[in-house]
Amino acid sequence: MPKPRKSLISLQDTSYYHCVSRCVRRAFLCGEDKFTGQSYEHRRGWIEDKMLALAKVFAIDVCAYAVMSNHTHLVLHVNEEEASNWGVKQVLERWHQLHKGTQFTDKYLRDEAMAEFELASVYESCEKYRKRLMDISWFMRELNESVARMANNEDKCTGRFWEGRFKSQALLDEAALLSCMAYVDLNPVRAKMELTPETSKHASIKTRIEVAKTNQTQPKNLFPFIGYEREDQLQGLPFKLTDYLELVDLTGRVIRSDKRGALDISLAPILQRINLTTEQWLEVSTGFEKHFTTAIGSERQLAKYCEHTHIKRRPNLASCRRLLS
Repeated sequence: MPKPRKSLISLQDTSYYHCVSRCVRRAFLCGEDKFTGQSYEHRRGWIEDKMLALAKVFAIDVCAYAVMSNHTHLVLHVNEEEASNWGVKQVLERWHQLHKGTQFTDKYLRDEAMAEFELASVYESCEKYRKRLMDISWFMRELNESVARMANNEDKCTGRFWEGRFKSQALLDEAALLSCMAYVDLNPVRAKMELTPETSKHASIKTRIEVAKTNQTQPKNLFPFIGYEREDQLQGLPFKLTDYLELVDLTGRVIRSDKRGALDISLAPILQRINLTTEQWLEVSTGFEKHFTTAIGSERQLAKYCEHTHIKRRPNLASCRRLLS
């Protein structure tokens, strides 16, 4: 029996997760319906805009994303430290951007005088909202429900738009994180929807490249690359942006059989750091969902994760041993 998503999230093991939502209907989520000729391409913008707007409200950062024809990929980072540092007013203001709250939280935000029992109710609501604002299930719920309502309204129908549950994968170490991000960013190229990463519409890699070309910085609405982690640094992805972009570009060339290039030499530095061979990298970055389900990482990290989430049998142990160790 499938385990609930909340039981698969273990922040003591990792703050990075890969989430996939698939459309349940015959008609495309986006793109053009071959049966009717109607284009749904504009729905990509709905998803992208809503996702990035939610990231400003939640203590959840978007590391990578790709909006495909009938599904979406997101690599998310749960920023537990940020959420724990919010004051009561910050939490309530963020939550009220999504939902009404209670009469007491409304009253608190208006700075009105309150009785002790009213304040107690506010503090209780605050902690409940704080947990929700760092919860991946709530993030995906807010994203998918709003898009489903808009699509149902446009299609003049009712019923499910998405499959019942989104798929969640825990990324337990740097190798899992890097390969998953590259897999997501190269999805449009692999699906032959786009020719290159820099032309991949509604994908994070295009946004990163455009901003880097324009002003040599990084997008404010995506989790930044910071290189090697240091105590005096802001939080971010533990890789250099230039290394990552080069790696994605080279991997994208390999996906296209007419451009193999001098791959071994070019890929060596960053892959040596995360202890992957070129062959392992190519296999995992082009078949991430095929090889892995619930959690991805080294055998030791996988054992810890299963202990903390009470999973008796380590998922995809053979693939983790072969591809990530």
